[in-house]
Amino acid sequence: VQLQASGGGLVQAGGSLRLSCAASGRTFSNYAMGWFRQARRKEREFVATSSAKTGSTYYADSVKGRFTISRDNAKNTLYLQMNNLKPEDTAVYYCAAGPIPIVSTTAYDYWGQGTQVTVSS
Repeated sequence: VQLQASGGGLVQAGGSLRLSCAASGRTFSNYAMGWFRQARRKEREFVATSSAKTGSTYYADSVKGRFTISRDNAKNTLYLQMNNLKPEDTAVYYCAAGPIPIVSTTAYDYWGQGTQVTVSS
């Protein structure tokens, strides 16, 4: 499956952005989907995941209550609504697809190219 992330940009602290991840090539609804991020000079870290089978979601503690992951299987698109953004949310955000919705990057087989989110203080 091919993934294309978009929607990043520059926003002030407290603002909002919505990221999108368009999927093509295989049946989107069969995959668990995740969002990850990588700040400069840091390792890639888990943000949120959405189960293919149950639609259940799971979030990193650092974004819980501020970010919402959702998916539209009819449109083959994954979303990440980010509210109350903080400077520490600044990173390149990646979407990923895999068989199971867990936090480890190694569980995901397909990755998008990333979209930059910059939050100014």
